[in-house]
Formats: sequence, structure tokens, C-alpha cells
Amino acid sequence: MIDVVERGAIISGIGISRIGRRTGTPHLDLTLEAGRAAIADAGLADSDIDGIATMGDTPVADTAKALGIEPVFTGGGMTTGGLLSPVMSAFLAVAEGRARHALVYRTVQMMGGEVIPQGGGDGDGGGRNEEMDTLSRIMSDIEPLLAVHAYSAVNWVGMHCQRHMHLYGTTKEQLGALAVNSRRNAALNPLAVYRDPITLDDYLNARPISSPFGLLDCDVPIDGSIAVVVSPAAYAPDCPKPPVRVQAIGGAPPSGSWTQRPDYPKMSSVDAAAEMWGRTDLKPGDIDVAELYDGFTFLTFAWLEALGLCGDGEAGPFVEGGRRIALDGDLPLNTYGGQLSAGRMHGYWVLHEACVQLRGEGGERQVAGQPEVAVVSNGGGPIAGCMLLTR
Repeated sequence: MIDVVERGAIISGIGISRIGRRTGTPHLDLTLEAGRAAIADAGLADSDIDGIATMGDTPVADTAKALGIEPVFTGGGMTTGGLLSPVMSAFLAVAEGRARHALVYRTVQMMGGEVIPQGGGDGDGGGRNEEMDTLSRIMSDIEPLLAVHAYSAVNWVGMHCQRHMHLYGTTKEQLGALAVNSRRNAALNPLAVYRDPITLDDYLNARPISSPFGLLDCDVPIDGSIAVVVSPAAYAPDCPKPPVRVQAIGGAPPSGSWTQRPDYPKMSSVDAAAEMWGRTDLKPGDIDVAELYDGFTFLTFAWLEALGLCGDGEAGPFVEGGRRIALDGDLPLNTYGGQLSAGRMHGYWVLHEACVQLRGEGGERQVAGQPEVAVVSNGGGPIAGCMLLTR
């Protein structure tokens, strides 16, 4: 067994706030709803938390003050793990003994929210410069993109998808199978914002956004917060709920920006997946459930290939018809409805759902046979992160 630092940590508790669209709920309220739910789920009190990490609308200082604590570890920023970087930093801090119990959260709001740099580990603030360097790298080709009126990620990812279609014959119907499957799963999730069923015809006839994407290829902005508590592995016997163990993490250093990778249309998910698989003896065939980033449908296709869950260029046939990725299929995918239907939580709802599935708490959407291994991913384009979690 490969010895890696992150195995010294577990996810001991999970929490989720109310979820909705344009709720007007203050970000601190959402953060505390999710955070205190996660702390209670871990069998802890607010005073047990001595670490906080985040990337979201609620600054660490505000959360710490509301909880009445002075954390010895703080983490944040978007470095080599993308939006999952705060979780990864908490795994390492707890495993190395720099914190006992760390609260990690992501809070989003539809109106006026932003990613706020939170400083580096141990509260030294050093992460701000690192994050600014990361952001400058991933935005390095923005000027030429803007010059051709490619103003947002839907345009940039759309170019990758068009190239994938050209190289491998990927079709809109195959992308649609993912969207239809996600909505089917969302119907079983009481917190999902969109639960009414959709058909492939609904998908194909949806309003065009940026070729080849239509409205149902795009994730759904929401208000909400998700939190997890990261604890040392030695705390596992004291967890009131089944602990989720960290098997391996992987991230990608920002390089090549959106368009300049020599292996375009591959994305940094390839590099993140390679690092993760290099830190474990597990293989793609060991995965029981996959919770993969779906800011746009094609990003999930990119992750399926990068993680080795299907062959290069084979994501389209892999999901075609939706049978293989259904709850009772070979690889249940985005079991909570994904960002396409449940709502955009920037890679944190996938983490929450992986824990739900590994703990056997999915209710109507629970994958049968008790999943033992889950893979989680976030991001795409020039920066990405992924992790393997086990029951």
C-alpha cells in the first residue's frame, strides 16, 4: 500500500444548508446552517473546531467569530486542487497534526457572490499571492479569447466540446443522455432545485447558449452552502456516523490556460487524475460511484476519460442512452442530480453526495450494494482537482 499523507484524515461530518434560487438569505446564515450541521453530524461542538478552510462568500474571520473560536489553521485559495484546494489543505493540515478538527465550507449566492481569497494555511496570509499567481495563469489567454467575442466559460468549454466532436464523433444526443440522467436523479433528491423530468427532445430543443451547448448543458446557479468536518483518522471510532476515509487526492498545476495545451482538447483533469492514481493502489475498475464536475455537460465527459473510467474519446458511447450511468448501472454518475439539475455548488455538492452514498444515506437515490469507493472531481480547463474516498 502506498503511504500518502492524506490517509491520516477522515471526513467525520457533513452538512448542507437550505438550497434555493434568489432566496435573499445572507451568506453567513447559509454558512452557519451548513457548518453547524456538519459539526453536529461529526459528534462535535463548535469549540472543538480549530481549523477553518473555505473558498466562498463568507470569510474565515466572520465564520470563526460566529462560532466563537480562534482557529490555529486557516486555509483557502484556488491552487493546484482548483475549488477543492481548501478541502485538500485541510486533509493535509489535520493529517500532519496542525489542526485537530477543521471545518471546510463553500457558500454561494446567485446575486453578487464571488470567490474571495482567504489566505494561506496556518493563517499566514501567504496563500493570497499564490492564488493571484494561479488566477493570472488560468486567465493568460483571455485577451485573445475576448477579441473573438468568447466572453465566458460556456464559450471556452464549448470550443473543447466542438473539437471532441470533430475528433471522436461525439454527439449532442450523447451529451443529452447525461443531462436526462442527472434530472432523473434530481427527482429523487428533495433539495434539488429542478426535479421535473426532461426528455432527450426537451434537451435537444432547449434554447441555444454557445455552440454546441444549449440551456440544459449548463449548470444551475443557486444560493446555498455545503460543509464538511475533517478529523484525524484516529477519531474514526468516535464518529457517530460512518467516517469517510481519504484514499488519495490529485491536483493540476495551472498551465496551458484554456487553449494552449499541446494535447488540446484535453484539460488539466488529465494531470489531476494522473497524480491521484499515482497515490493509490486502487484502479478505475474499483470505483462504485462517480460524482464528477458538470459545470457543463462536456466537463463530465472530459473527467470520465481523464480518470480512465472509459477510453480516450469514448465518453460519448459510454453514456449513450444513459443505461450505464443510471443508479442501477455499471457506474452510477452524479447521483444527486449534479450541478445541471440540483444546483451549482462548485464541486462541493459532489463531495457531500459521495459521503452520503458511502454512508448509505441516499434514500431513494441510494446506490444498491453499499458503495465502497467513490471518486469526486471538480474543475476543468486549466485547473482541476479530484479525490478518491472510501467507506
